[in-house]
Amino acid sequence: MRIISGKYKGKKINGFDIDGTRPTMDRVKESLFAMIQNNLKDSICLDLFAGTGSLGIEALSCGAKECYFVDNNIKVIKILEENTKTIENSIIIKNDFVNALQYFSKQKIKFDIIFLDPPYKLNLINPSIKIILDNNLLKENGLIICEYESEILNIENTLNIYKERKYGSKKIVILKK
Repeated sequence: MRIISGKYKGKKINGFDIDGTRPTMDRVKESLFAMIQNNLKDSICLDLFAGTGSLGIEALSCGAKECYFVDNNIKVIKILEENTKTIENSIIIKNDFVNALQYFSKQKIKFDIIFLDPPYKLNLINPSIKIILDNNLLKENGLIICEYESEILNIENTLNIYKERKYGSKKIVILKK
């Protein structure tokens, strides 16, 4: 796995074989970043279920100002630290998603782009979106990018579907505030 565009294009990403991670395929990532390219410059991003950090690193490579990476798996955190050691403006937080989102709320950190790519079978997208909105963590016109398989999204009335695509059994839905 590699970064596909921007400043860090070609950088190898480790960790695709760690239990519990499911990296976004290059063709899906390429399509996703083409859909949001106009929103990336100087954005503050959150890669909430970071795994290898592939989405957040790609965002930084394409012009994001900074990215917070959150995961609670110690093996994943070690790989994430390795993957981001030469990446500027990457902040790693080892915590579960609920505590991390509460931390951001207390610190008054808001995001332009939030990547939600949790383990599919845990159905964590809806609870994540609820906490994000309840704590006002998404800036006006901010995007929440959801990657999932079978979960049914309960879209809050403060969000609109900006774009959506299907790639085999995977779905990408981009919600806009």
